[in-house]
Amino acid sequence: MPSFDNGAVEIAYLDEGEGEPIFLVHGFASTKNVNWVYPTWVSDLRKNGRRVIALDNRGHGESAKLYDAAEYSIPMMASDVVALMDHLDIPRADIMGYSLGARMTAWLGLTKPERLRSAILGGIGMAMIDGGGPGENVAAALEAPSLEEVNDPVGRTFRAFAEQTRSDRRALAACLRGSRGLMSREQVAGIDVPVLVAVGTSDEVAGSAHGLGELIPGAQVLDIPGRDHMRAVGDKVYKSGVVDFLSRRP
Repeated sequence: MPSFDNGAVEIAYLDEGEGEPIFLVHGFASTKNVNWVYPTWVSDLRKNGRRVIALDNRGHGESAKLYDAAEYSIPMMASDVVALMDHLDIPRADIMGYSLGARMTAWLGLTKPERLRSAILGGIGMAMIDGGGPGENVAAALEAPSLEEVNDPVGRTFRAFAEQTRSDRRALAACLRGSRGLMSREQVAGIDVPVLVAVGTSDEVAGSAHGLGELIPGAQVLDIPGRDHMRAVGDKVYKSGVVDFLSRRP
């Protein structure tokens, strides 16, 4: 798997297909493979005539593991995406993020609009502003000596998932603590690129998709019927909605 260095941080990525580029940015405790390859996003977008680039976020997958929470602020993590664009000499692209990846994508939509043809924000709604999702309970569960010692149900879920994916649990705990910065309503309203907000209708983590969509000028909202935060990722309604959005965006 290819990689490059953003400063002292090595970032692993995949780059497949030909056509207009789209960057895929995965969620917390996931990887490019778990979020995008296994649910067939990469192959489906390639079939749709896209060049697909997906990275492992710092602290995840095959990328460098860092243990200082300060290394995982949203602006710092988002800078890895821009650095990858520069590494591949891609001045502008569509970017789709899921959950944490969507928060990174929204930050780029605000601060680097000239680099985005569009922003697709999956698995995130008003939680981008109001907060929510995994917190210190999950960080503590990731750092616990064993799964048996974790009593918090949400913490147990994330701990079990991290063990299943053989993730660096200490790096994930640092990422969780460092990436919890929120955007203000004013910042969200300042995003000036075409936006699609896509959230499962049973997602209790993301917050209101329509609430977020109303704050972003011109944003479109896609409801993914009957899907929660974890199961929305590979849903066919999500995929067809994204392909349709990309075909119609300026």
